[in-house]
Amino acid sequence: MIGIRKKIRVNNGIKAKEVRVIDPDGKQLGILSLQEALEVALQYDMDLVEVSPKSIPPVCRIMDYGKFKYQESKKAQEAKKKQAIIQVKEIKLRPRTDEHDLMVKIKKIEEFLTKGYKTKVTVIFRGREIVHTEIGKMLINKIIEKVKDIGQLDQGIKLEGRNMVVVFSPKLNLLKGGTGAKN
Repeated sequence: MIGIRKKIRVNNGIKAKEVRVIDPDGKQLGILSLQEALEVALQYDMDLVEVSPKSIPPVCRIMDYGKFKYQESKKAQEAKKKQAIIQVKEIKLRPRTDEHDLMVKIKKIEEFLTKGYKTKVTVIFRGREIVHTEIGKMLINKIIEKVKDIGQLDQGIKLEGRNMVVVFSPKLNLLKGGTGAKN
């Protein structure tokens, strides 16, 4: 809530002349002038916090603002922990990559996929090699054929400038089987 809204108005920062007041127990006290609402909050020894500024009149709640901020930051931290961080590993090769080197790169792609990483394969064309994009397609098709059991194609083969790119993601049944996705 704090992360979304830029600033929450508290006590004298509230600009409305009249506000709808809710006490700490959640009971509505009705519509009061700002001064009266501040006095009621003072009786509770708490803050008057504007929780719904867009309603007419704005809704204010009597609460401990410091405690509220702390709870909101805790919620934000929990939400951040639960976000899945997807790492993309990249393998780069050239159209003239030798067969043995290609097999080493394929083994590395398989390793990344079994560990649960998305893997981007980039064929880099230099100079006049760009004229022979079919060689790059053949390389990528070879890789697709070798890793089809453990990885699935996220997007087809794309030519981005002088690079030919394809992205694999690990197959879900492989991850559920418990093969290293915990790293």
